[in-house]
Amino acid sequence: MDKSIVLETRRLSKSVTLGEQKLEILSDINLRISSGGSLAIVGESGSGKSTLLGLLAGLDVPTTGEIYLLGKQLNLLNEDSRAQVRAQHVGFVFQNFQLLANLTALENVMLPLEIANGDNIKSRALEILGRVGLNHRINHYPNQLSGGEQQRVAIARAFVTAPQILFADEPTGNLDTQTGGLIANQLFELNTTTNTTLVLVTHDHKLADRCANQITIHGGKIV
Repeated sequence: MDKSIVLETRRLSKSVTLGEQKLEILSDINLRISSGGSLAIVGESGSGKSTLLGLLAGLDVPTTGEIYLLGKQLNLLNEDSRAQVRAQHVGFVFQNFQLLANLTALENVMLPLEIANGDNIKSRALEILGRVGLNHRINHYPNQLSGGEQQRVAIARAFVTAPQILFADEPTGNLDTQTGGLIANQLFELNTTTNTTLVLVTHDHKLADRCANQITIHGGKIV
């Protein structure tokens, strides 16, 4: 596989069986994403885009087809091996932030570095929090932060390990338009300055239009 390609799928499909009925969620998905690029996955609710994001990140396995992430064929790996790939190379930003309520902003950002037995943990966490403009909120807990501030902490946590690829699921979905715009600016700034590949699912067409590439999922297929 071309080394400039960080993510590729070949004839990817996902189906589930409900009783006697087989439900096709995704069918014949073929895509390639270059290192440092950005891809928006758009589509109506229920179209399969979040399912696709989960497959691309190795959080789920396809029914058929192949997924290559950084040269590793995810669909051939067990859960432990996929988790290892994610820990080493992948960052996540979620719509509902998923911060730990009993940890401060700084502690939330330090956590992935501690799990990875990183070095200079506190200074690295402080540096990335500074880049998202939260120097003054590092000792605050999530319930003391606004939605936009919580999402900035989540972005800092995602980028602090310098992932090669970042997956974002509706990163501005719970935010007002102005705050969502600020969050988008920070995502793309970090995408550019760190050369982290960005893959996001969004209903926000303005956000999607900022990505270098865009695909629309309809009825489980790329249209």
